[in-house]
Amino acid sequence: MTTLLVIAKEPVPGRVKTRLTPHYSPEQAAALAEAALADTLDAVLRCPAERHVLVLDGRPGPWLPPGFDVVPQVAGGLDERLAAAFGACRGPALLVGMDTPQVTPALLAPALEGTGRADAWLGPAADGGFWALGLTRPDPELLRGVPMSTPQTGRVQYERLAGAGLSVRLLPQLRDVDTPADAEEVARLVPGSRFAAAVAHCAPGAAA
Repeated sequence: MTTLLVIAKEPVPGRVKTRLTPHYSPEQAAALAEAALADTLDAVLRCPAERHVLVLDGRPGPWLPPGFDVVPQVAGGLDERLAAAFGACRGPALLVGMDTPQVTPALLAPALEGTGRADAWLGPAADGGFWALGLTRPDPELLRGVPMSTPQTGRVQYERLAGAGLSVRLLPQLRDVDTPADAEEVARLVPGSRFAAAVAHCAPGAAA
């Protein structure tokens, strides 16, 4: 069975979601990040997998549910950290980030059920990046050197996979939560989520 990976940063004010400020305070931005991470972990935990692994920059907190193995991120750029996460997997692996709290088991199901139908699965993000990457045979070299956090990241990663002779299938495009507009739009998509509740709580004029 597949190893499910979530790569995340501890939601500490001033260290996460800095692009949400100054619209949100650093503390509010961290609260939104924590809610997004909690929703993501919940969705991933509801997916069948041999292992559920949180690849974490920082320390676990009360937002971490039982059922996850926690491993630290390695040093280096995001490409190196992603490569190391896949390199530690013995079989098929699917990795998601913490920026798409609208993720559901149904969205992940094609990659989890389709390891025999494709060598790789890529979930494109609306900003040009990607929110998910699945590899039937994890190879760290498929990620090393891919420029991360650019409008071309998803395209370059796709070309890297296809250029290695892999069959690649796409998951639905999702919107990352990076800006206040992203946060408000994603909250509208998942009205019953922790994330939507956090956005409502942090809205100007909301009751403390």
